[in-house]
Amino acid sequence: MTTPLTPDSLRLLPLGGLGEIGLNMMALESEGKILLIDCGLMFPEAYMLGIDLVIPDISALRGRTDDILGLLLTHGHEDHIGAIPFLLEALGNPPIFATGLTLGLLKGKLEEHNLLGRAKLEEIAPRQQLALGPFEVEPFRAAHSIVDGVGFAIRTPAGLVVHTGDFKIDQTPVDSQPTDLARLAAYGEEGVLLLLADSTNVEKEGYTLSERVVGEALLDILPRCPQRVMVATFSSNIHRIQQIVNAALADDRKILINGRSMVANVAIARQLGYLQIPDDVLIGFGQMRDLPREQVLIITTGSQGEPLSALSRIAMDDHKQLQLETGDTVILSSKFIPGNEKAISDLINHLYRRGAEVFYESTSEVHVSGHASREELKLVHSLTRPRYFVPVHGEYRHLVKHAQLARTVGVAPENAVVIENGQPLVVSANGLRLEERVETGRVFIDGKGVGDLGKMELRDRSHLANHGMVVVFLALNQSTGEILYGPDLLTRGFVPEEESEEFLDQARQVVRDTLDEHSLEAIADWEELRVEVRKGLRRFFNRNLQRRPLILPVIMEL
Repeated sequence: MTTPLTPDSLRLLPLGGLGEIGLNMMALESEGKILLIDCGLMFPEAYMLGIDLVIPDISALRGRTDDILGLLLTHGHEDHIGAIPFLLEALGNPPIFATGLTLGLLKGKLEEHNLLGRAKLEEIAPRQQLALGPFEVEPFRAAHSIVDGVGFAIRTPAGLVVHTGDFKIDQTPVDSQPTDLARLAAYGEEGVLLLLADSTNVEKEGYTLSERVVGEALLDILPRCPQRVMVATFSSNIHRIQQIVNAALADDRKILINGRSMVANVAIARQLGYLQIPDDVLIGFGQMRDLPREQVLIITTGSQGEPLSALSRIAMDDHKQLQLETGDTVILSSKFIPGNEKAISDLINHLYRRGAEVFYESTSEVHVSGHASREELKLVHSLTRPRYFVPVHGEYRHLVKHAQLARTVGVAPENAVVIENGQPLVVSANGLRLEERVETGRVFIDGKGVGDLGKMELRDRSHLANHGMVVVFLALNQSTGEILYGPDLLTRGFVPEEESEEFLDQARQVVRDTLDEHSLEAIADWEELRVEVRKGLRRFFNRNLQRRPLILPVIMEL
């Protein structure tokens, strides 16, 4: 983002979230100043062995931190705010603008990383005007699966940009705060240069069901549950938690909150007034044990079958304080996130083994999406009537289908543009222009390490997981090259050493033969010898077992 722009042009650069679900981050540039929208993370995919979290690569902004005027947050989901603690300082600690609950959730994350005292946090409200350099920002209400979501209308020298954020058009939201269609229509009358809209549910026909449908389902299910009820959902879904609470109150049940993030988010939402739970309804583990099982409801995390989550440990009968009994009910009130289907299926099977009855998305209406379906997307396009359209928030097929949909409701075919992360797009009243792609990608977090693991390390981990490892130990005389020890072979995940001694003897002989083929006195670089040992063993293992373990020669000079 270094090429100068004309005064009436706007550069759009997606740093995450286009072509994938998660990592949402967008940069807008005008008159040499940059405005960021969202800064989210992604949970690791199956091939990312040992990785805890994934965050966007912001190297394209290197050297531009002084130009960043602020970071706008649409809502408090992890895929929109989760990367902030890891990237805040690298971004130059810009001011962060968000609504009340979003800031409340972010403060908890910043506090964990000892960054809260340094962060510059500004609370905003829908329809409140905000001036940031060449940008005039107006948040507007966007109903979603989390309280206090907004989209942004951003007036720039090039024209008006509307970013929907994650949204759906729910006419009966739990908090009575629907998506602000009146403002969207007003923007359309004003003239929208560019629309950026959520593409997640573009493949779904019709309208997304109202969140209240879940509340009605819970009110129907709970009275039919003879014993203890456990409801698992996302800790950020305050609307859903409120409806679970309402159903528990209607069924005269006490409520136990379980799971670290659930306890923290419930406390924040109650403190800020977004969640209403009477104090006398909440109980701890001690009180729960004294109550009849039919008077208890537990709200917990773990709906995605995470191996170490409370619900998974309960399903495996490995939780110290919570055990299931025959007749108990478990409700998984969340979406099956793609990639988690097998883990959730295994979780459900284990819950049934404990004697529980299980309700989940495909068997009852205990979850609805927070994203707009096709008819809702058409309505937003019809209200805003944008000149240009760029689909955001979705895998590549979602972006393509959303661009196709935009063309059916009036956007000129050449003006509905599908771009991916790292593809700058310059927009003005005179047209669109794609610029040369810039470096973007994914940064891996493993423990306390941020960005110190790359594709090479992930490939090694995959190799180890699929083929095992063989370590070759050798000690050689530094002067003569004479073998003083070994070769000795240590294997892990390859062949059982005690059962394959004869085979490993043959492998040791391969190493000796390799050494005999080389003049050890003449070898100046032991790395050359390691390469030859690795080649010889690789051929031997592949020929005899058709296996390709990771081979690590360890050569010591004595």
